Amino acid sequence: MFEEVYITLTIMVGIGLLFGTILTVAYKKMKVYEDPRIDRVEEMLPSANCGACGVPGCRAFSEKVVNNEMNVGKCTVSSPSAIEKIADFLGIEANSEEKRVARLLCAGGIAEAQNMAEYRGGIQTCRGEAVVSGGPKECNWGCLGLGDCADVCDFNAIVMNDNGLPVVIPELCTACNDCVEVCPKGLFEIMPINQRLIVQCKSLLEGDEALSKCSVACNACNRCVADAQQDVISIQQNLAVINYELNERADDAATKRCPTGAIVWLNGEAQFENSTSNDLLPLGRVEVNLLNVN
Repeated sequence: MFEEVYITLTIMVGIGLLFGTILTVAYKKMKVYEDPRIDRVEEMLPSANCGACGVPGCRAFSEKVVNNEMNVGKCTVSSPSAIEKIADFLGIEANSEEKRVARLLCAGGIAEAQNMAEYRGGIQTCRGEAVVSGGPKECNWGCLGLGDCADVCDFNAIVMNDNGLPVVIPELCTACNDCVEVCPKGLFEIMPINQRLIVQCKSLLEGDEALSKCSVACNACNRCVADAQQDVISIQQNLAVINYELNERADDAATKRCPTGAIVWLNGEAQFENSTSNDLLPLGRVEVNLLNVN
């Protein structure tokens, strides 16, 4: 009996030693070297993991910076001093990157856009409201104003103003793209801050039909095209479109004769004033009342 137990234990120990040896040899042969500086750079980053730099997370960004595949200045969340600290640690140049911010392509708030219905109760989010016939606004492209973008912003860079429109605070915006992804109407776009000529409308309607739904809609009148530098603005599907490849030609001339104010010239400031947080209604039952129905 003792001999059988002894033989069994010997075989088990032998098998364990054999596999342990195999694993040790495999680890040494297959081990992938990782630069220890990656851990240090990751520690110096803000750990936002927002993706604003273009890669998924601070770890991936650290790897690319250490491997000289990406400029450390692309981390828009880090302060200039933090960027310099990382650059000094790695012995590289901290080349500055042009700041990018989210821009809202709609100016039709409570005072400007017409409603065809009233949305009450239910899930008080833009996404929830958009499910009900695209939302209550007559303009199917307009901002719904319930602040999904403000809620999803981890940097408090978006607040809702008294006119029911989100306001992006350029100083706090990191261009993380969360507002772009959450908006059910696709109204946010990440732009370099020096792109100052903005069309704050996405309506594809024309003329009086567009204006009957929103007083600040682009009505495709072509005045901006005539006033802008050559080829900077064109009308496509009844909407003014800016060619940002010619951004160096852009100026505020195209805004001067715009009859609705749909085209604006920004100087890096927030797009709208009266920035205050809005109070969202509690969750509950959806009730839609039709308005202005003939």
